[in-house]
Amino acid sequence: MRLLPVAVAAGVLVQCRLAVLPGDGWVVALSALLLVLSGWAAVGYVRHTRADWEPLDRLRRVLDGAAVVGSLLLVAWPAVLSGGIAPLPLVALLLQFVAAAATVLALATRWAPAPYLPVVAGFGTAATVQATTGGLGPVAPWLLLSVASAILARQFLGTRTNQGLLRDLTKQRAQLARQAFLDPLTGLGNRAQFARHAAEALEDATPSTTTAVMVFDLDGFKQVNDTWGHAAGDELLRTAAERLKANVRANDTVVRLGGDEFVVLLPRTSDVTTAEMVAERILADLAQPLVVAGTVLTIRASAGLSVTEGGAAGIDQLMREADQALYSAKAAGKGVVRRYDPVLQASEEQRRREAAELWTALEEEQFELHYQPIVDLDGEHTVGVEALVRWNHPTRGLLGPVAFLDTAETLGMLPRLGAWILREACAQAVGWQAQQPGLELNVNLSASQLADPHLVERVREVLDDTGIDPALLVLELTETVALTDLIGSAEILGALKKLGVRIALDDFGTGYSSLSHLGALPVDVVKIDRSFVQAMDDSDGATVAEAVLQIARTFGLAPVAEGVEDQAQAARLRDLDCAQAQGFLFARPMPAADLGDLLVRQNAGIAR
Repeated sequence: MRLLPVAVAAGVLVQCRLAVLPGDGWVVALSALLLVLSGWAAVGYVRHTRADWEPLDRLRRVLDGAAVVGSLLLVAWPAVLSGGIAPLPLVALLLQFVAAAATVLALATRWAPAPYLPVVAGFGTAATVQATTGGLGPVAPWLLLSVASAILARQFLGTRTNQGLLRDLTKQRAQLARQAFLDPLTGLGNRAQFARHAAEALEDATPSTTTAVMVFDLDGFKQVNDTWGHAAGDELLRTAAERLKANVRANDTVVRLGGDEFVVLLPRTSDVTTAEMVAERILADLAQPLVVAGTVLTIRASAGLSVTEGGAAGIDQLMREADQALYSAKAAGKGVVRRYDPVLQASEEQRRREAAELWTALEEEQFELHYQPIVDLDGEHTVGVEALVRWNHPTRGLLGPVAFLDTAETLGMLPRLGAWILREACAQAVGWQAQQPGLELNVNLSASQLADPHLVERVREVLDDTGIDPALLVLELTETVALTDLIGSAEILGALKKLGVRIALDDFGTGYSSLSHLGALPVDVVKIDRSFVQAMDDSDGATVAEAVLQIARTFGLAPVAEGVEDQAQAARLRDLDCAQAQGFLFARPMPAADLGDLLVRQNAGIAR
């Protein structure tokens, strides 16, 4: 089909050329034949109409083709009248070439003005011939009338169509504008609508009015989707939306932010108590059972409330405060409403800052190790050390583990930090053990480290890389950590003991339930909690410490007393046959360099 426009265009050009050359009847016949081919090209322009176009679009296409055919006839008509003998004026010749080129454009391209160029050329040719020869014959006026009629009809249909298109576009724009502010599932407003209404409410607020924002989150919504399917979850969301709207005023705004989270904006509320009552009423209504797909479900939700007097607070601040209050409601057991608490917010901000600082500390290696000696009570000489991590904070100075370990555990940092502690301590201890053979190294394991499936492999790599004697490495874990999963702990600790390391149970005696499970854990050492050591000043406390030591001996475990602070406690432990201890009486945790000096003096026989 692409070759047809080229062939027809060539025919039209030849026709125009023959019209100005001398000749006889065969010239006229050839010209007429080429004219028919040109008409066929124009008809092809109409036939190439898309089948899925509307009737009016097809009619407009036909009228365009009719105008082109009539115009081509007007262009060629002077040649027919002259019989191909008399040359045409130069202007008419140029117009014929314009008509031919326009035919090519109309058929081969999508250029919109192309169909109208033959019309211009046709009228121009007719006007030129009329002016130079004085007549076009009886047929030409009818051709002119036909072309003009087709153009007028086309223009009329185009105007009507443009009006219809304008109406359709107006409706579509209105529909898109509504959809831009609506949630398609629930029919509530969306985040964009909430932002607009909230900005208007804060702008119109007076100093005596209260604006409240309430954030609702459905508790356990994921379980509903997982158990009953997403269709049930969608029905639950639609019901929640209806109940939210039923419990607010007409000028209040209820939107769905996404998922199972909804926000209610209460402009011009009388006071905070009123807003809290509205939130409580919504929670009570949401909790009413409903039947979804034959199953009775309940919508239990939690709510966070934030308020501002007048327009003092911005919408972003109100949303942050409402979210913070929602977290508090979740932490309080869910199903309740909580108002924003600035003290709690300050605490949360502090935790976020600490979390960011901890990650920075880990990346920039701001941690360092201190070591506390473990002594033999007979001669009070160092037989082992416990590695304790410290944070060399850039502004707060040296921080002990109490200041950051819990946060690090919550952030999931301890497997990585613990691996660094183990490797650093083992590398350091190898040098000390070369000076003092038999010196033991104690390193603590956290709960997240014990749950790490790669823990055994990591310990093996450290042993191989540092060359430390496994028998001189003692891995400590607390009773609480060990009893979280007794079977799992026993399995992991057993795998660690196969590497040759020893296992110590820290804070022994504080988790009393562990006494009945002690035999199930492959433990070598128990470290008696400092609370029992401190209680030895009382006769009953001494009895408890003695009982704990007796339990350790019953299970064949080596006891180490922690938190020894004075000579009386040390003497009492000697009387109870406790072989080893550690505490401030003997030495505080110290940097590696100081411990190295201590070991040098000890080995040289110099007093501490």
